[in-house]
This record gives sequence, C-alpha cells and structure tokens, in this order.
Amino acid sequence: MSHTPIKPLAGAISAALGILSAAAALADGELNIYSSRHYDTDERLYSDFEEAEGVTINRIEGNADELIARMRAEGMNSPADVLITVDTSRLHRAKQAGVLQAVESEVLEERIPNYLQDADNQWFGFSQRGRIIFYDKADVTDPPETYADLADPKYRGMICIRSSGNEYNQTLLAAIVTHEGEDAARDWAQGVVDNMARPPQGGDTDQLRGLVSGECDISVSNTYYFARALRKDVDGVSEAIDQIGWVFPDQEGNGAHMNLSGAGVAAHAPNRENAVKFLEYLSGDSAQGYFSAGNDEFPAVEGVDLAESVQKLGSFKKDDVDLSEVAENIATAQKIFNEVGWR
Repeated sequence: MSHTPIKPLAGAISAALGILSAAAALADGELNIYSSRHYDTDERLYSDFEEAEGVTINRIEGNADELIARMRAEGMNSPADVLITVDTSRLHRAKQAGVLQAVESEVLEERIPNYLQDADNQWFGFSQRGRIIFYDKADVTDPPETYADLADPKYRGMICIRSSGNEYNQTLLAAIVTHEGEDAARDWAQGVVDNMARPPQGGDTDQLRGLVSGECDISVSNTYYFARALRKDVDGVSEAIDQIGWVFPDQEGNGAHMNLSGAGVAAHAPNRENAVKFLEYLSGDSAQGYFSAGNDEFPAVEGVDLAESVQKLGSFKKDDVDLSEVAENIATAQKIFNEVGWR
C-alpha cells in the first residue's frame, strides 16, 4: 500500500500525474483512494481489504477541500477511485462539485440506513460521532438536557464551543434548521453566542480542556474525542476525566445529533468495480467494528460491537433525520452564524 500526503494545490495536477499515472490508475488489482481521514488506526481498514481482495491501495491524504478541488482540476483524467472524508457538509460539497457518482449496490442499501445515505446514492456514511454536551460535574448541577437549553440565559458565560467555520457545528445548526426552521435556528445561535465563556477557539479536545482548566463549565464536542481520553492519555483531559459529565441531548425529542464519516465513488473512477467493493467492505461487520475499536466511533450499522471506550458512554437515542436534507441547509446555517456574530 502506498501513501502520499497531498501537496499544495499549485502542483496538484503534476503531482497527481507523477504519483498515480494514468497507466498505474488503470492497472488491474489497484484502488486509488483520496482521503481526508488522518487516523493511523485506519491502516487496518486498508490492509485488511488489500489482503481479502488482492488489491493494492494507493492513497493520497489531505485536507478535504483541497482533495475535492484537486479532483475537479484533474477532471476526466483523475486517478481517484474513492473519496473518503469527514462530516456531511464535506460529502455534500463533493457532490455539489461533481466529483462523485451514483452507486447502485444491494449490499450498501441493505447495510447502511437510508438516513445515512445521499438521496442520489453518491455518498454513504460508514461511521458516526455524537455531537453532545459535556459539563463540569463540580460546578454544574443542572446541565442542559437539550440543544435548545444551550441558549438558555441561565448558562450565560458558561459555554465553550468551536468556531462557525467548523463543519461539525455547521451540520448541527443545519439539522436544527431542518427540524425547527430558520428563525428558530437563528434564535438558538444567538443564544449560544450570548452564553459563550470565551470566543470560539481550538478543536473539540480544546473544548474539553476548557472544562478541566475552568475556562468554562459546559462544552460541546464530538463523542470520539472524549472516548479517546477514556481509552488512552489525552493531555489536559484524561487526568481529570472523572470531573467531566456528559449528556446526550434531546432524548425526549429528536435525539442526539450525529456527525458522519463517509465515502463515495469518484466521478471518473478508473477502477470502479474495486471502488464499489471497497465501499461494500466498509459496511461489513469487520470494518464497522474497527471504526469503533480503532477510532472510538459509532458504527453506521446497528448491532455491531462497540469498543469498550464507546460502551462507557451508554446507550442513547440518535437523531435519524435525513442527512441529505440536512446537507441542503448547510449554506443557511453558515448565513445564520454570520448574522449572529458567531466567530
């Protein structure tokens, strides 16, 4: 298996031709993956597929938007067979850019729930991360139970959350637009801005660190960042892990919002058959289990065993809103963020 990090876009086309020539792209028994997942634990996903199918995987990793732009620039000459990326918003951008194609697969239709699929079968979700509420158990005795509660004035000056440019937040707000409408979503976003303990900064782990450091009492983060700190040492979190409580929001309503990691077959895939096989492989029990065991995620397929770190989070109700519909509201979500001054 070969693995190449992405180079700056200025050299994208020449780099692509140098690394994955047209001849190599068409070679039998190969699969060319463009991936923005950056987890070392994913190596097992690739090696198992290579061994099972006798296929050599050539992989280029980079920023999702750069990969999408690269595929557009390469056009019909692109060697890409599969695009793997994180979050519904990025999968939607890939579809809008025209770099994916529809896939008809009985295996995928049977294995992947409809709400985790693109309406036109151009992308499929293979793992999930709950975007939930964390809090300092010493200072908060009545934590928010719903996303709406995060806008309650009683939590003024208490919340740490990422910037509006973060795809996880964009998709969460887009889901609120889908469920409640644009006006309600705007009111919610304004309320959260009013309740922030500090300007948005850092990644999801930094929101958890904010609880430990005392910068905030409530934060919003994806579950796998916390589960990882349960499983192994994460600086600034694990040493005070017992201090942090968590809430899966909206358990009496829509359920907890779930962010996706997903994939689709490239529009001009030279190895289309292998690409479809790879997506079907990702939906299998073995790969689904490894998303949990290797990266503390929730599988897309129900009934697959969870890693111990994920099991510790407990059972909960997931929001099964159609993510294709949510994707259509991402632009509206960004507009709302801008209007309320969510930096």
